[in-house]
Amino acid sequence: MSKFVALLTTGGTIASSRDEHGVSRPVAGVGVDVDGVAVREVMSKDSSALDFADLDTIRTAVADALAEDGCVGVVVLHGTDTMEESALYVDLFHDDERPVVFTGAQRTADHADPDGPGNIAAAVAAAQSERGVLIAFGGRLLPARGAIKKHTTELDAFRSAALSRPKPLPWKPIAGIRVDIVALYPGADGLQVDACRRAGASGIVLQALGSGNTNAGVVHAVKEAVAGGVHVVVTTRVPFGETSPTYGGGGGGHDLVDAGAVFSRELRAGQARIQLAALIAAEASAMVVHNSFS
Repeated sequence: MSKFVALLTTGGTIASSRDEHGVSRPVAGVGVDVDGVAVREVMSKDSSALDFADLDTIRTAVADALAEDGCVGVVVLHGTDTMEESALYVDLFHDDERPVVFTGAQRTADHADPDGPGNIAAAVAAAQSERGVLIAFGGRLLPARGAIKKHTTELDAFRSAALSRPKPLPWKPIAGIRVDIVALYPGADGLQVDACRRAGASGIVLQALGSGNTNAGVVHAVKEAVAGGVHVVVTTRVPFGETSPTYGGGGGGHDLVDAGAVFSRELRAGQARIQLAALIAAEASAMVVHNSFS
């Protein structure tokens, strides 16, 4: 069996064209014709429309591709809006030496100067030589864990904190699990935390201020949520740097820990949500959840 790279298409800007009104929409197929690359269409969706069932589908498609004889690596074409979430989801369970490389584009396929072809070429090359789950984009090759999209339109859109990778989890689908993100701000109260709990959330990620701080009203809501069996993970709205539960005073990070929250030391809200959902699906204990984020 000859060796090949499996290229999985999921939609996104890289597989989109613009209509007469300039509106971009995904279309089936991306017209990739590269020697040694086998194209598999998984779905055709904008990544902002993906849900947990879609992430399960992408992860399963990656595993199926790696199970094919002759496959040396996988490239996933994906929209940039949620690429960091899908890439981390695959990374959480990836226990194979062969690489999985996510890529996409900021410009549609019918743009006069598209960035997709160059990103695909870089991703295919990485899928033939690298290891782990990576994002190839705008001339950079970044680890999936810790990645964020740092600019809405620049061709060099992603950065990564390059975090150490934990032991892969056993895979369990996350479809049907509810994990919400609550963005905090000056004057926030516990209303949104309470609403998520009452809506049936199994987990809540707080996008807190600074190194992981809020106020006494939110801390009280967190304490009630944790007492009700909801996992609460604290991140920050600051793009880079570690969170630290050092402040007290009723609403600081130290108070959130006392209320039962877990600090995500470096994963930001989008990726923290994905990791928490995977841990909940695996029926991880509170201690395992704590250790996975510390």
